[in-house]
Amino acid sequence: MLVRMKELLEMAEHDKKAIGMFNTTGLDSIQAVIGAAEELGEPVIIAHAQVHNVLNDIGLVGPAMIAAAKNAKVPVCVHLDHGETLEMVYRALDLGFTSIMIDASTLPYAENVKITQAVVEKCHSMGVDVEAELGKLPTREGGSSDGPSKPSDFYTDPEEARAFVQSTGIDALAVAFGTAHGFYKEKPVLDFDVVRKCRETTGLPLVMHGGSGVSPEDYVKAIEAGVRKINYYSYMSKAGYNAAKALMETDTTSFFHDAVHAAMLAMKEDAKRAIKTFSRK
Repeated sequence: MLVRMKELLEMAEHDKKAIGMFNTTGLDSIQAVIGAAEELGEPVIIAHAQVHNVLNDIGLVGPAMIAAAKNAKVPVCVHLDHGETLEMVYRALDLGFTSIMIDASTLPYAENVKITQAVVEKCHSMGVDVEAELGKLPTREGGSSDGPSKPSDFYTDPEEARAFVQSTGIDALAVAFGTAHGFYKEKPVLDFDVVRKCRETTGLPLVMHGGSGVSPEDYVKAIEAGVRKINYYSYMSKAGYNAAKALMETDTTSFFHDAVHAAMLAMKEDAKRAIKTFSRK
């Protein structure tokens, strides 16, 4: 069942849990994530990140995501993750995505507000929800890093978050509090006070980016502090890679589809583990 992000975040608020958002770069990961959600009877968000457009163009993978969501036995939101250009936002809207993340967080505050306002106006006129980001993670969605090295330099300022939300009218806010995209080389140190204060100042459901690799205990703390959406991809993708590699090393098959299927099953199991944690089962 294809639904809006707002519907899922309201469920999450009622149950004091978080909804998992999983980047789906192709049919294998779409099957894995929706299959995991259906087995657990939990809602889920599948997403296309702009940085992944070089792997499968949104014009190809987007319709498959929409069709899979409509046919799913659980509520599924189809989301544009880290949309950095208006062109990509409009392409997602034309395809029927039910949620948009506009990411202008690397721009000066005033420009972030201006761009986000324009996206909110367009999306809300079409019945589509909007997520934006304030503060930034030390690594970008593609794994590159920039800016100062001290983690607190990246954190979202709660008072600035209040002003940003009031100025833009967004439906969910991604906050920076110590997580990072990609793989962790050491245990992340998370500042849950940032989350709590941002929740108090904005009243909005908050989003954790860089959710892969965080400990189960820290997921629970983040959810208790006000996180209602957790973005997850890197470690699920790595599980798929490991499974495909292991199969090919057995030399029992020469078919690519066997490796893809093994990867899909492994990603499904990893997604199930994540969804169970986020739903606090």
